[in-house]
Amino acid sequence: MKNTRPVLLPLVLALSALCAQAGPQREEPLADAVRTALSAAVTQQGPPELVHADVQSEQTFAAWLAHTQNVLRQRLRPRGSPSARAQTNVGQSSATPNHELDADSLQREFLHTVWYESQRAGLDPAWVLGLIQVESGFRKFAISRAGARGYMQVMPFWTRVLSDGDASQLFHAQANVRFGCVILRHYLNLEHGDLALALSRYNGSRGQSAYPTAVLSASKAWRPR
Repeated sequence: MKNTRPVLLPLVLALSALCAQAGPQREEPLADAVRTALSAAVTQQGPPELVHADVQSEQTFAAWLAHTQNVLRQRLRPRGSPSARAQTNVGQSSATPNHELDADSLQREFLHTVWYESQRAGLDPAWVLGLIQVESGFRKFAISRAGARGYMQVMPFWTRVLSDGDASQLFHAQANVRFGCVILRHYLNLEHGDLALALSRYNGSRGQSAYPTAVLSASKAWRPR
């Protein structure tokens, strides 16, 4: 990918009835400089397609994509379904779609977004995928009891603090993942690189171990061996 150095090291309205597992991220006072940096990171547009700097980086991404898409298919497989999923000649599932990411093309688009936004924020993509797995179960329109939205279960107040206040953008995949990655990067900076504390702060349960343990356990499967 062309220069993906982190920019944050000093980011159809259709609501699902699904309740996700997010705790309430807490709105905290932000210094003006921090607010400005976070806002810029959220609003800066990314490229519509990944561009790799060299053959090696392209191969690294291809290996990551193949691994993570295979894991994602397994996570989305309905309980009780056959272990071998029927495929058509073009690689699509022959079953009736039952999830927002059922189609191979949508899985790849989602994973491209996760890769780009996590690299952009200086995060391990495995952390981000583990967080999404725990928070929303990969449901684009998930809403928690606390009101957190989308894949990364972002609280609507962040759109007021960092953007134009339109919380509906949190149901757009790239916007949601960008907000989530920017917020997690911010918390990681606040916690001086302590990932467990950053994750528990993200979940609104700072200092408790259950949530970071769940995310870090889930992230192991997303990291190519």
